[in-house]
Amino acid sequence: MLESIPADWIWGLIGGMLIGCGGAVYLLANGRVMGASGIIGGLVDGSGRNTMAERLAFLAGVFLLPIVLKPVYRPFSTHVTENLAVLIAAGLLVGIGTRIANGCTSGHGVCGISRLSLRGMVATVFYIMAGGLTVVLFRHILGVI
Repeated sequence: MLESIPADWIWGLIGGMLIGCGGAVYLLANGRVMGASGIIGGLVDGSGRNTMAERLAFLAGVFLLPIVLKPVYRPFSTHVTENLAVLIAAGLLVGIGTRIANGCTSGHGVCGISRLSLRGMVATVFYIMAGGLTVVLFRHILGVI
């Protein structure tokens, strides 16, 4: 009976809860918002030298935890394009956008909204709308992705 029910939403729920808990722990332990783009950006531009150890520990956890949890997951399809140029362009555009917006989905969306930050709520509305328009343009109109 349970095998016939799609369980993909459960993995999304668990992932969302883990990100929320990670954001809460980061805020309680460090007194700062867990914004991945800010954490990475501080390493890249050198502004985060005094907190380099915690930034590197955070990034190590982001990269290593999926490897540790791999035995728990079943194979799945991501439907990500195999066009390397599109993937590189998308990554660069996301990186540029998060720097312009002074935050990303973890900073504005998860931590900002949970702290009732107006700035986080407005930023989240705009990046969700931009993402939707991007899919419409590049997938449905241009057929690139």
